[in-house]
Amino acid sequence: MSEASPEFGGFLDAGGEEAYGEEEREAGRLLFARECRFFYAAQRLDQLPEAVLPEIAFAGRSNVGKSSLINALTGRRTLARASSTPGRTKQLNFFDLAERLVLVDMPGYGYAQAAKSVKEDWQGLMFNYLRGRTTLERVFLLLDARVEIKDSDVAAMKLLDRAAVLFQAVLTKCDSVKPAALAAKQAEVRALVGRHPAAYPAIVSTSAETGRGIETLRATITRLALPAS
Repeated sequence: MSEASPEFGGFLDAGGEEAYGEEEREAGRLLFARECRFFYAAQRLDQLPEAVLPEIAFAGRSNVGKSSLINALTGRRTLARASSTPGRTKQLNFFDLAERLVLVDMPGYGYAQAAKSVKEDWQGLMFNYLRGRTTLERVFLLLDARVEIKDSDVAAMKLLDRAAVLFQAVLTKCDSVKPAALAAKQAEVRALVGRHPAAYPAIVSTSAETGRGIETLRATITRLALPAS
């Protein structure tokens, strides 16, 4: 499992994002252009598939846009499906990407704003998965750029700190936010994650609708999963 509080010497732009060269972006495009398929779902710890390939997990509140982002990353409209009732899904969904890495769609940690929804939804399986999965490289914590940070988001960060799992904040639905408001949100999130020992300092601002940030996120994941490629 990745260690918390890694040393970071990369370049961040004004929005707190890492800069990637053309070669890294192309490597990300090529990887995510390959076949990606759902292969497993687990509702109990003893149902988890064997830990073999590097895993990248996606977490966030139930209505934050996880399914849309995963579909945008993989270029497949219906690979990940959102529940018709937000907060209803209580299982880990595993997707195999080209037999090189595994994408994990974690259940939303509560439709309610209260921080206790994190504790209720993520107790047991979720926390045990986070702290015990040796192949888990990073958790991408999705935050809606249009709304204020919820107590449940902060509680999720604290839980990731406790599990000692490296996480990185990803802003979603950025196409719906004006530039000045987005810049303020980016600054707010950067300040917030800076107070958490398990947080990676760079953030990613995305839109599943326009494709903003998708290349950056692909490059980030490719660097994590295939460092020698």
